[in-house]
Amino acid sequence: MKDGLAVIVVGVDGSQASLNAFAWSAGMARRENARLVLVYVEPLANPAYWTGVGVAGAREAAVAYVDELHLDGTRYLDPIGVPWEVVHISGDPARGIEAAAEQVGADCIVVGRSRHGRVTRNLISDAARPVVVVP
Repeated sequence: MKDGLAVIVVGVDGSQASLNAFAWSAGMARRENARLVLVYVEPLANPAYWTGVGVAGAREAAVAYVDELHLDGTRYLDPIGVPWEVVHISGDPARGIEAAAEQVGADCIVVGRSRHGRVTRNLISDAARPVVVVP
């Protein structure tokens, strides 16, 4: 059994706040010799899903973002020796991040502080593990 953090989940969505959370969690994973799981939850409430044409465009954008996450992992995490993976799911972001954390046995969840804060508030009140909010 490992003392400290073994698995860290970070919620990412391309926002500046999530980039800050990614950077902070990468440093923590390096220091703790932990695995980092980048979780992108494709929100189905996106207005682009309300039309047939919008679904294809939104899905394409989500896949492109996940490809970008893989490139970021290779570019930033591989050189510092952090084991990582990307999880891409659809649904409610807070529930999706918590479900992914449960599935991988995460010791904590890291998210960026957003202006609206709904996802952060829901995670803080409902998560079964510590939640770190990075400004």
